[in-house]
Amino acid sequence: MVAASRPSSQSPVPTVGAQWHRVLGPDELADGRVTTVSVGTRSFAISHYEGQYGCLDNACPHQGGPLGEGSIEGGWLRCPWHGYDYSPIDGQPPAGFSDAPACFPIEARDDGVYVSLLPDLPPVRTVSDVMVETMIAWGLTHVFGMVGHSNLGFADALRKAEERGELTYIGIRHEGAAAFAASAFGKLTGSVAGCFGIAGPGSTNLLTGLYDAKEDRAPVLALSGQVPSKVKGRGAFQDTDLAAAFAGVARFSETVQIGSDHAELASLAMKTALVERCVSHLIFPDEVQHAAVSEDIAPGSPVGRTGQRTISPPETDLERAATMMKDARRPMIIVGDGARDDMESVIALAEHLGAPVATTFKAKGLIADSHPLGCGVMGRSGTPVASWFMNESDLVVVFGASFSNHTGIADYKPLIQVDRDPMALGRFHSVELPLQGDVGVTASLLHERISDATPIMDLSVEVADRWEIWRHEKARRRADDAGRGIGAAALMDVLTELVDPEAVICVDVGNNTYSFGRYFESSGSQRLLMSGYLGSIGFALPAAMGAWAAVGDTHQVVSISGDGGFGQYAMELTTAVKYKMNITHILMNNGELGKISKEQRAAHWDVWQTSLHNPNFADFAVLCGAWGRRVTSVDDLEGAVLAGLAHPGPALVEVMTDALLL
Repeated sequence: MVAASRPSSQSPVPTVGAQWHRVLGPDELADGRVTTVSVGTRSFAISHYEGQYGCLDNACPHQGGPLGEGSIEGGWLRCPWHGYDYSPIDGQPPAGFSDAPACFPIEARDDGVYVSLLPDLPPVRTVSDVMVETMIAWGLTHVFGMVGHSNLGFADALRKAEERGELTYIGIRHEGAAAFAASAFGKLTGSVAGCFGIAGPGSTNLLTGLYDAKEDRAPVLALSGQVPSKVKGRGAFQDTDLAAAFAGVARFSETVQIGSDHAELASLAMKTALVERCVSHLIFPDEVQHAAVSEDIAPGSPVGRTGQRTISPPETDLERAATMMKDARRPMIIVGDGARDDMESVIALAEHLGAPVATTFKAKGLIADSHPLGCGVMGRSGTPVASWFMNESDLVVVFGASFSNHTGIADYKPLIQVDRDPMALGRFHSVELPLQGDVGVTASLLHERISDATPIMDLSVEVADRWEIWRHEKARRRADDAGRGIGAAALMDVLTELVDPEAVICVDVGNNTYSFGRYFESSGSQRLLMSGYLGSIGFALPAAMGAWAAVGDTHQVVSISGDGGFGQYAMELTTAVKYKMNITHILMNNGELGKISKEQRAAHWDVWQTSLHNPNFADFAVLCGAWGRRVTSVDDLEGAVLAGLAHPGPALVEVMTDALLL
């Protein structure tokens, strides 16, 4: 070691007002050994050498190495990181060096070893405190994440907020699940949830779930720890350019600096996420997180920061739309997820017109399948009832839908499209009449303008006829049995009967999801969450965690996935157990990535690398501390699902299914 490379010595530790703390039993530490003890939030290295005890600060003055994890060699306590030596009793370094860890009075008594310590200093207000308080003022109530070495300062601010009862923190097993849970929370509530990770991989693990939020317009706040600024860009451990990594997913992304306006940055992040329904991202270098700020700095607030954004179309466009609807003989209404909060107005318009109403898959359940004009889902995951009326229509009025290629809205039909986002209007092709306006406002204004018209044609009888045909076909499919497992139609029939009419249902990606869209009949009051435009496998279980965080035990929470999707985040079942989440997961186990096999067959490829090696997932659930049951017979389906739904905590119903009975 070179003397010039060692830092200066520590100041003497004052003893006035100190208190004695018992840290070891009388024979707990053998001679020649060193160990780590904690008193409150402080950590110390206790050594026993040649009959004497020593108590040193646990951090090596060189680079903070944990001295309590070192060893005593040749009479010196050696730091485990870089081999720096200190006296195990008083912390003094060898001759020629001046650095030393702080040393504290220590006594060996009959009942154990005691250390004299000053009381902890009062906690100081930090950058993280100001920013967390601001986020809470803007409505942040839940954060999902993982605490680690580069986000500890911000984590402590979250801890203090949780202790005050202002925030709920849910620690997950994988940051990807945290982002999916936050996305689902935003989709369900319209409020911002946070997801939290360390520098490098902890934050990059968030990206898939954040892209889900971006594509489905869910408000989410991503919070990233970062390496210290002095080593940023120098190839330090976990030094990743997070600003670049998040550039494609975050509408707002900023690195917090010591001199930043911390309350304003937090306000802008929250406002952007809420108003734009998107992802905001904040990066916290390690030293910034715990930097002290003045006690009188006020947090930011949403008061006076947002305004009313309700808009209605121009009068001339409304009159033209009303005329088109009055002139139509077979009008049809399609609602997308953008109509979610305005269905009362849309249904009132449909009932006056006598027009059937179908939904996109994301909007499944916005009108009950039992409603006289409800005809299910359009598109690839849809019902033949909906496609029949699309084919027979002479005017289609679309509220809050994206016209995705999976949706099945015929572009050759006369189309009136209503959306508040001007970029959504005519996004992929021309429509006859684009109306920029809020769905509820526009539907009500259109209703007023056709109030003098009698229903064009009461199509409810025809809707009932088409449902009778489809339900007869579903009954035939429920009876199919090729001896390879339970068919999807049979399972969805049981779920239709047993899942609560007010439940939140989270679905995954794959054949299980297509089957849900096709066969499950919605009550009209259930809320469906999915990875809509990103279509990410593994969404269902983390989404159910986010949904449960939002609704608690006030609503039944059900998630549905295949074995491939469940395997992505299977260990999050232990998170559900830890937090006593009342979630029932329906697992369709067919031993393969069934949708991919289907696609390979359809394209005339060989089926390759889609088989899965699975455990008994019901047994796995029990090992995790949840309730689990495997179902191999249709006769046992109802009882197992009922038991799973009734269980007061995480439950998994593993249904052995036929990959070909979709």
